Amino acid sequence: MIRLAIAISVVIAVPAWADIAEPSGFRGEPYTAPVPSTLQGAKVIDAEMALTLWAEDAGFVDVYPRTLKPQGLPEGTIWQEPRHDTIPGAIWLWNTGYESLTAEEMQRLEDGLASMTRGNPDMPLVIFCRADCWMSWNAAKRAVDLGYRKVMWFPGGIDEWQDALGPDLVRAEPVAP
Repeated sequence: MIRLAIAISVVIAVPAWADIAEPSGFRGEPYTAPVPSTLQGAKVIDAEMALTLWAEDAGFVDVYPRTLKPQGLPEGTIWQEPRHDTIPGAIWLWNTGYESLTAEEMQRLEDGLASMTRGNPDMPLVIFCRADCWMSWNAAKRAVDLGYRKVMWFPGGIDEWQDALGPDLVRAEPVAP
């Protein structure tokens, strides 16, 4: 009986390095989960390449979600938005990596990408979030769909940047709605 239980756990267990298939559309919850090693139309990069692109002034786009003030807080409640740190020079296009976007979120993404690239669809864009975060995959896929031709998806994101001892992170300022 013990051998059977061990055999079943080995068959069911999915190793961290298992190949994750790209979905045909955008990925929803859970957003924190193993991601594919590919993104059709984009180049997948690691921290070493991200550091090189950063030194070459590529556009860096952080799509980490933003925690907004909850509605219905009791009067007098003091709200302090949690701090979010990002790669120096990156723009924070918060909430633009979800499976489906509101019109406002989509507009924020479109305007932010256009601003970052100064309207040049051939400017290299590095899109990231945290490690194993589908939000960066979704946002990078959208950038490809919007016609950007040099989209670099950095799936290791902020975590891999710090592990590679890139320049210290800085406080992110959210792009206005």
